[in-house]
Amino acid sequence: MNGYEIYDEQQPVAWFRGQPIYAAYLIVIVFVISMIATAAFLFANAHGTLGLLVFDSTHVLQGQIWRLVTYGLVNDPRSWLSFLVSMLVIATLGRELEKFLGCKKFLWFFGAAYLLKPVLFTLGGFWIPSGFNGQPGGFAVLIAFATLYPNAMFMFNLLAKWVAVIAIGISALIALSNRDTVSLISLLATSGYAFAFVRYQQGHFTLPSLRFPKRQPKFQVLPGGRDTPPSRTSSSSSSSSGKTSAPSAPRSARDTTTAEMDALLDKIARSGMASLTPDERARLAAAAKVHTQRKLGR
Repeated sequence: MNGYEIYDEQQPVAWFRGQPIYAAYLIVIVFVISMIATAAFLFANAHGTLGLLVFDSTHVLQGQIWRLVTYGLVNDPRSWLSFLVSMLVIATLGRELEKFLGCKKFLWFFGAAYLLKPVLFTLGGFWIPSGFNGQPGGFAVLIAFATLYPNAMFMFNLLAKWVAVIAIGISALIALSNRDTVSLISLLATSGYAFAFVRYQQGHFTLPSLRFPKRQPKFQVLPGGRDTPPSRTSSSSSSSSGKTSAPSAPRSARDTTTAEMDALLDKIARSGMASLTPDERARLAAAAKVHTQRKLGR
C-alpha cells in the first residue's frame, strides 16, 4: 500500500507504505523532536527561552498558563536513559493500550495524564510553590497497561502487574529518600488516575449522573378534546355550590362508567398517558365511546 489511508477507532491513525502509524508513535516523535530542540537551545545558551517553557506554579498563577502544556517539551539530553525508557513504554505499551481504547480515548487518556501533574501543583501552588519539566507520561501508560493486561508477560518472566508494583515501589522510595514531595504526590496521582481510567473503560464502575427533576407540563391533552367530562373536583364543587343536595340515587351503569373514566383521567393528569396499562387504555377508549354515544343521543 503506497501513501497513507486514514482509519477510525481501534485502527492505526494512518498507514504509510504498508506500515501502521499509531497515535502513540506520533507522541514519541513529538517528544524526540522536543529533546533535539532542547539540545539546540542549550547549545545556543538560550536558557532564558527554556525557562519560559518549564512549569512554575508561581508564574502560572500569575497568568502564564502556557506552562501547563509546554513543560513536557523541555527534555534535557543528559537525562537520556529515563527518556529512552519512557519513549519505549509509550511506543510499545501505549500502542497496545490504543488498540483497546481506540485512538480518541487513548489521546484523551494521555492528554489528561499529561495535564494532571501541572494542574494539581498549580492548585497546590497557593500554599507550596513548585516547578518541574520534562515528564513525558510513560509511567501512566505503564500503569494503565498493567491494569488492562495484568498477566501479560514481561522480560524475566515477570507479569505486568508485578512490574507496575515494583515501579511504583521504587519510585516512591526514591521520592521519600530525596524528600521529594512533588514526585511522590505526582506518582500517587498518576497511578490512581491510570488505574481508574482503565477500570472505568472496562465497565467496572460508572460515574454518578446528576438527575434534575423534570418540570411537569401545565396543560395536557386528554382523550375526547373539548368534550371531555369534568373531573371529580369540578363535579364535587358544582354539587356543593347548590343550596340542597338531592339524595343519592342507586349507582347505575352510567355512574360507574363516569367514575371509571374520571379515575383514569386523574391518573393521566398525574403520571401521563404512558402510565396506563393496555387494559386501562382499552377501558378508557370504551368509556369515551359510551360517553360520546350518550351525547349524540341527547
